Amino acid sequence: MRFDELRDRRVAIWGFGREGRAVLKALRERLPSQPLTLFCSAAEVDAARAFDAALHIVAGEPDAATLGRFDVVVKSPGISAYKPALLAARAQGTRLTSGTALWFGENPDARVIAVTGTKGKSTTSALIAHLARALGVRTALAGNIGLPLLELLGQSADLWVIELSSFQTGEAGPLELGVVTSLYEEHLDWHGSRERYVADKLKLADVSRMLLVNGLQPGLLERTAAHPRRLVFGTPEGWHVCDGAIRRGGQAVFDSAALAAPGLHNALNACAALAALEAVGMDALAAAPALATFRPLPHRLQPLGEHEGWHWVNDSISTTPLATLAALESLHGRAVTVLVGGHDRGLDWTPFVEAMRTAPAHAIVCMGANGGRIEAALRAAAVACPVLLVNDLASAVEAARARTLAHGVILLSPGAPSFDQFRDYAERGRQFSALAGFEATGVAGIDGLGIEGTPHD
Repeated sequence: MRFDELRDRRVAIWGFGREGRAVLKALRERLPSQPLTLFCSAAEVDAARAFDAALHIVAGEPDAATLGRFDVVVKSPGISAYKPALLAARAQGTRLTSGTALWFGENPDARVIAVTGTKGKSTTSALIAHLARALGVRTALAGNIGLPLLELLGQSADLWVIELSSFQTGEAGPLELGVVTSLYEEHLDWHGSRERYVADKLKLADVSRMLLVNGLQPGLLERTAAHPRRLVFGTPEGWHVCDGAIRRGGQAVFDSAALAAPGLHNALNACAALAALEAVGMDALAAAPALATFRPLPHRLQPLGEHEGWHWVNDSISTTPLATLAALESLHGRAVTVLVGGHDRGLDWTPFVEAMRTAPAHAIVCMGANGGRIEAALRAAAVACPVLLVNDLASAVEAARARTLAHGVILLSPGAPSFDQFRDYAERGRQFSALAGFEATGVAGIDGLGIEGTPHD
């Protein structure tokens, strides 16, 4: 959908987060006299009035009848497309769109690499942009990684690297390369089931001229086998990790230990980024040395440093049990106290519990809304390490201090969203950093968002 298709239509915007504000700003620039309605929470009404005094603001969640009064509803990503009210309004003729869909509608000729996946999508997106810029390509980095596409509306780049969440993959337009880094169970509260989550993720394949997927995941390979131009990374014939090196086939290209982002999964993310550049015709071998200057993203296995005799690692982005296991794997051989738990989405913690039975952490501190459920599962499995249950993050940090050996690691890798106690994972990570005794500047924003590089004629 394009902005011109909204002209003289009854349009509502649902959501007043950063995506919603970007939509409002773009609509005002393109259709300045158009009446607009905003659905937002009661707590956001005053801020919305200050943002745009001409808005008609409705506080609270709209029902089907209210939504059905509009020709088009532009919704924010966090609002599930499967809400009954939205489905009913759609059946009555209301069209749904988003900021992502509007950007693609306005930029049909943009050269786009879109990245999705349960884990690794942000780091892989940032790596692709970093490496492309090292080759002198004017590159945009935007999307779910923290910069709505509409904030860059009207700007030009030679390459657009766009991170898409499972909420957004169905909103993308035709693009050159889609990348799927991994596929696990997540966001079941938004999608309604694991099957729908997987199907929504893989909508990216439908709009991708080429598709690059993780060759180490049999289920992902099976589900994407029919794509006419599918490529893989992670397997010996292409970009993969073996014997401590990132390799292209039999050629060792980069020492994995030289990556500032730790862990096998981050080396695999680097393979995905290099394979993506190669797929679109860029010189991945020439770009590979720039991996040494890539700065890890905040809240993703981010080493904060040593304080009070312990090493502190912030992995607040971890929102699945499998992500917590990957974090522990990256710290293999060290005495690690791990802080787990948060908002309960009903995910299965059995793989985590089984892993802790065979290779336990030094200690496990359970917290938050699902902390009791995790603790009970660990105790039922007779995990051979201290297991503690506390209410909140502050208590978890204190418990970790009391249980962790000198020079050991205190790792925040919750395996669950933050919404039971925090606005988002970044706020949780910042509080962890403060509780550990570090300055907030240590968990600053993501490097490289926006457009960087020299424009080409």
